[in-house]
Amino acid sequence: MTRYTRRSVLRLAAIGGAGSLLRAGHAGPPPAPAPEGPVDFVTPATQTAIDSGLAFLARSQREDGGFATERPPGPTAVGVAALAGLALLAGGHHPGRGRYARTVSRTADYLLAAADGPVSGFLTPPGGPRAVTEEWNQRAMYSHGFGCLFLGELSGTLPDPERQRRVRAALERAVGYTVRAQCPDGGWRYTPHPPYSDASATVAHLLALRAARNAGVLVRKEVIDAAGRFLRACQRPDGGFSYTPGAGETSMFARSAAALVGLFSTGAYSGPEVERGLRYVQQFRPGRSLTSRELPPAYYYYAHYYAALAMWTAGGTYWAAWAPAARDELLARARDGAWDDRIFGPVYATAMSLIVLQLSDHYLPILQA
Repeated sequence: MTRYTRRSVLRLAAIGGAGSLLRAGHAGPPPAPAPEGPVDFVTPATQTAIDSGLAFLARSQREDGGFATERPPGPTAVGVAALAGLALLAGGHHPGRGRYARTVSRTADYLLAAADGPVSGFLTPPGGPRAVTEEWNQRAMYSHGFGCLFLGELSGTLPDPERQRRVRAALERAVGYTVRAQCPDGGWRYTPHPPYSDASATVAHLLALRAARNAGVLVRKEVIDAAGRFLRACQRPDGGFSYTPGAGETSMFARSAAALVGLFSTGAYSGPEVERGLRYVQQFRPGRSLTSRELPPAYYYYAHYYAALAMWTAGGTYWAAWAPAARDELLARARDGAWDDRIFGPVYATAMSLIVLQLSDHYLPILQA
């Protein structure tokens, strides 16, 4: 007899969501064969890895609520803390609820302190430099996007009305900074109003703005529409996406997966650009060996994070074919209850991996929109 678990029921419900929109009126890419019947993607081994990873994040938190190892904290500190917080929220833990309620609460405190930085609305690490330089901005803008995403997902989960008010105010200021930083071409880059945008930074901010809108923060439609036009201009004939628009630019897996998430964040769940993007990304399904050019090591967890979000949103057999392969590959890379990344460290890698492995739990509000 088929056993229907909470996760498998959620997945079956999601099959009728965005995935059905992808099929409406468009043939779309032929998805890979999916297992018959409901599938519980979180196996006992997966749950053990999730439990170990969450415990690792909790042990890695500092007294101030951050997770960075550098002192003073570097420009990625806010982003790493936000990703750790998202991984905990993805497991159903939030202030006042769950085994790691205190860990999430301290992460919230850290992000609230980051919101009081030297530039209004720009989330910068407490204890960092008071003057934000261009060198900082290159990674700090990405961190700001992840921080804004965490605040958006956290908003509405706090039992204390005063803390909820502070989180909402910090989120609104962060959104204001993001909107002011938008480039004339519709995207974002490392500094406010640079000469041109790039697809990767644009997606980080689009996903954050979507979370903010879901939380009830006003984001003007023209801001989102302009970003969507920029991403479409980055799509190449092969269906993938380049860093910037223009001749001579090439597609890359990690960036293309992110761009799909960006398009979904604008409300574009169907259409030729989505179908071609999915077809391109499907070539890189986990389980086969990729060259360092196809997937540079520095973008390994970034690619897994965005590809899983893209396939989850596409739903149906897209997710059913992708999820077990991604799960098995990530489990094979875990060491001593955590994951590691040579550039950004174990907290970053563990948080990214846990978000992917817990998507089917459906706890993050952005997965329910």
